[in-house]
Amino acid sequence: MVSEKEKTIGTCLVGAAAAVVGASLLHLYLKGDPFPLGLGLGLGLPWRRFRQRKPVRVYMDGCFDMMHYGHCNALRQARALGDQLVVGVISDEEIIANKGPPVTPLHERLIMVKAVKWVDEVIPDAPYAITEDFMRRLFDEYQIDYIIHGDDPCVLPDGTDAYALAKKAGRYKQIKRTEGVSSTDIVGRMLLCVRERSINDSHNHSSLQRQFSHGHTPKFEDGGSPAGTRVSHFLPTSRRIVQFSNGKGPGPDAHIIYIDGAFDLFHAGHVEILRVARELGDFLLVGIHDDQTVRAERGAHHPIMNLHERSLSVLACRYVDEVIIGAPWEVSKDMITTFNISLVVHGTVAESNDFLKEKDNPYAVPIRMGIFRILKSPLDITTSTIIKRIVANHEAYQKRNTKKEASEKRYYEEKTYMTGD
Repeated sequence: MVSEKEKTIGTCLVGAAAAVVGASLLHLYLKGDPFPLGLGLGLGLPWRRFRQRKPVRVYMDGCFDMMHYGHCNALRQARALGDQLVVGVISDEEIIANKGPPVTPLHERLIMVKAVKWVDEVIPDAPYAITEDFMRRLFDEYQIDYIIHGDDPCVLPDGTDAYALAKKAGRYKQIKRTEGVSSTDIVGRMLLCVRERSINDSHNHSSLQRQFSHGHTPKFEDGGSPAGTRVSHFLPTSRRIVQFSNGKGPGPDAHIIYIDGAFDLFHAGHVEILRVARELGDFLLVGIHDDQTVRAERGAHHPIMNLHERSLSVLACRYVDEVIIGAPWEVSKDMITTFNISLVVHGTVAESNDFLKEKDNPYAVPIRMGIFRILKSPLDITTSTIIKRIVANHEAYQKRNTKKEASEKRYYEEKTYMTGD
């Protein structure tokens, strides 16, 4: 016969145990597991009421013209503010109406954006301004929680803020702009290069190349004359390299693919050949030649982007697992052994066809070893292609830069008037 005292103690113990179990299950649920350890099934508890936390979806848009590491860093920062990043790529028509002609057409810009490792979803033909209708579409159709932009002004031709409505709605977040690079600066480097070469072929090429390699860019005044230079604020810190890196090496039995090049003005052609190369193995290792090597092979005005700028652009690509910063021109036996390379590849579209030479072929060793393969390049685009586009339309691009400066001036004048600063 159980006494009343024993019944009371038993009831208390059961109640305490239930409380502990309930607290434990609640803790696991809050951590994101609505059915911890398979519990809740057949226990008569209303587990279906509990749901996992809704992922925070953030939106960022842009032209992403002549996409560079600054764009990639902006997307990395935006992704860090949420769980999923949706990117709007502005249409060619909208860019022409608001800024001037883009260097790269929409289909190439889409390839570039989709290849960035921090991007989850892409909206093509996005509008330049966040209108009320488009903002509602973002919130309702795409379930966007916040709209992201850099701390640099984005102004419409009339001088108004393109993100004014998002700010008013309280759904706007801001990231820090990457200093030291912009599409305008890159265009300026190339225009300066072409102008100096055409004016005087005996110009001190090494001096000009030092400007390019250290990030100096021209400032066009009075119709495009380079009246001075702007010093790049880009500093290749180890922290930035880590931010862009995957942080994982190949597995012990990984089939490692190696491809090398300058990867100057990283473009859609580069992205597509890297995608094809990555499909051949488990790990893609990319060798990036240093500035001196590129200069020796392509001329004194190359590369347009310096080694660390080019390295970050390649590292941001989702198809790339690791890079060798300053890779040797020749692929040696020691290098193949050190990195455990299974296959060396090269695209059919390139600035030069050195891999076809009988003498001084940089791929002579992997060819002899039977581990070299030529891949058909999906796109017929090279760095020279991009440079030719800019040279052919240099007047339009100079007008575009002037238009941008005028819009930003109106924006700051209006901001000063409103704040009284």
